[in-house]
Amino acid sequence: MSVNAATRPKLLIPSLSGFYAVAPKLGYFLVRVTVGAILFIHGWAKVKGGVAHEVGFFVQHGFPQPALCAYTIMFFETIGSIGVILGLFTRFFAAGLAIDLGVAFLAIHFPHGFSASHGGYEYVLLLGMVMFAIALRGGGPLSLDRAIGVEL
Repeated sequence: MSVNAATRPKLLIPSLSGFYAVAPKLGYFLVRVTVGAILFIHGWAKVKGGVAHEVGFFVQHGFPQPALCAYTIMFFETIGSIGVILGLFTRFFAAGLAIDLGVAFLAIHFPHGFSASHGGYEYVLLLGMVMFAIALRGGGPLSLDRAIGVEL
């Protein structure tokens, strides 16, 4: 949907028009980088803990093919989050992370209720929805996807 000058609200402080022109690009970039960095830290902790620990987690929670689950989650939460941070293959990695977080939401956190302080889903839901939104939009104007002119 395109917004033309006639449908835009009038700026309260017209001298800030330059800032307002850049702010949406910068804001989206900051969200993408921040959420990507948060997920990278989670993924890196899994890598440092070792694949055996992650496999054990998936066995404990009754997941089929726990080794595949462990490697997949470690891949997306490290390599995938770096892709989101850089805006490289953004839609692919953000979609993978949204699925990762959706599974965590349903299988691990939902039974504990909303509150994250009790193992609930509020934080996972937020991160998952942000990744879903990024998957829908792509890397945006400040991304490597845009710089190379290709989106996956």
